[in-house]
Amino acid sequence: MGIDPIVTPDTLLRWYRNLVAWKYDGSKGRRVGRPRTGADNGFLNGTRYLIHDRDPLFTRESRLILKSCGVKPVRLPAQSPDLNDYPERFGRSIREECLSWVIPLGERHLRWVVSEYVKHYPMERNHQGLRNELSEPFSATGQGRVVSRQRLGGLLRYYYRRTA
Repeated sequence: MGIDPIVTPDTLLRWYRNLVAWKYDGSKGRRVGRPRTGADNGFLNGTRYLIHDRDPLFTRESRLILKSCGVKPVRLPAQSPDLNDYPERFGRSIREECLSWVIPLGERHLRWVVSEYVKHYPMERNHQGLRNELSEPFSATGQGRVVSRQRLGGLLRYYYRRTA
């Protein structure tokens, strides 16, 4: 005798995504225009920096926490999409291919999921900007049968030929 689910997994994931989007919606607190820059750049004085965009995730409180740990948060200029295209592309990829399909059960689980994707991204994922090639291909390519490597319970897959 089985238990019928009350909601489908897609519904549960949609609810979770809506909750996260609502929690981090900082559109009411955003200002228009480029931020003022101080005269002090101070980039060679041993200070650690975190360069970030204007995502609502970086609230005033989170920036204060970073400062208390000795990290100086530096916001990117407003409306500068080409300034940080590599991290933007990685962020979009990890959201679409991984995090949108997982409900983290805690910080440890989330860290594990992200670390698995970070291992998968450069060596096991084809990149369209590189003619659908791997950015860091394995040195051993074989003539044997095709096998699959899985991460995150099969959410991330990589197919390769086993060396003979």
